[in-house]
Amino acid sequence: MNGKKALVLGASGGVGGAVASALLRHGWVVLGMARKVPATSRDDLAALEWVVGDALVLEDVVAAAKGVDVIVHAVNPAGYRNWDRLVMPMIRNSIAAAKANGCARLVLPGTIYNFDPATNPVIDETSPQNARSRKGRIRAELEQALKDASSEVPVLIVRAGDFFGPGTRSSWFAEAMVAKGKRLRRIINPAKGAGHSWAYLPDLGETFAQLFDREDQLKPFEVVHFEGLYDESGNEMTEAIMEAVGRSLPVWRMPWWLFRVLAPFGGFPREVAEIIPHWTHPLRLNNRRLLELLGSEPRTDRQEAVKAALADLGCS
Repeated sequence: MNGKKALVLGASGGVGGAVASALLRHGWVVLGMARKVPATSRDDLAALEWVVGDALVLEDVVAAAKGVDVIVHAVNPAGYRNWDRLVMPMIRNSIAAAKANGCARLVLPGTIYNFDPATNPVIDETSPQNARSRKGRIRAELEQALKDASSEVPVLIVRAGDFFGPGTRSSWFAEAMVAKGKRLRRIINPAKGAGHSWAYLPDLGETFAQLFDREDQLKPFEVVHFEGLYDESGNEMTEAIMEAVGRSLPVWRMPWWLFRVLAPFGGFPREVAEIIPHWTHPLRLNNRRLLELLGSEPRTDRQEAVKAALADLGCS
């Protein structure tokens, strides 16, 4: 043990679980806050200490953060719903809890929605956040709130592309490209024809942990980009899936036109329609600052990563 303690909000989710798992490997004591303690726990999270609480309740977050060195804010409204009502109250609670407890750092997994992929094919830490979607503008507001708070509580934002890999509860890979728990009969490719950035969760979690180990090198407001596995053509991920299962499969295009037709009626189709440009335009993350800090980025071979992700989903 290294004598350090972290609170992970959203530890039962994909990125929160990946960060918690990596921190445990690095000798941290890790607390995971959830409204309901999961009935079953992953083997790599067996040492996680669960705290019952709600990220929307300030008192819960402040109490859970007592005595911790770092708060990892890995919570997000499910299914793209209610971002306008929930995102900012949750981050304000985390900021308040970090200030109240004198935490060494507040950490956020960042998204690519803050940027317009039609005008920003490659983004780095200095790229202008010119989001065109409602969700993107909310995420930009969230990051601005963290920047404003960084004079009192140091902040780290690690931005990454779409998640996949063991422990992913909801993702485009797990819920759109393949059918969870079933023998693969087809692949739906949301990115066909456009490059896309993918983040393998075990690699991303390890990146967070390595950055925490270099706290003395981080700026008060530090933003780094995780390049991950970039699919240059938009077809490499589907090819890796077919190689993993050992047979050719039909590849269908995502019916984006249907989401556009249904978007005026609101609900999930409207939320999805907003982020279509992130699948129809290439967007790559420049990890220059990350390499300055770590020397190299944790990166699993694409084929190995895809095999592990399919096995975890029960469809390999």
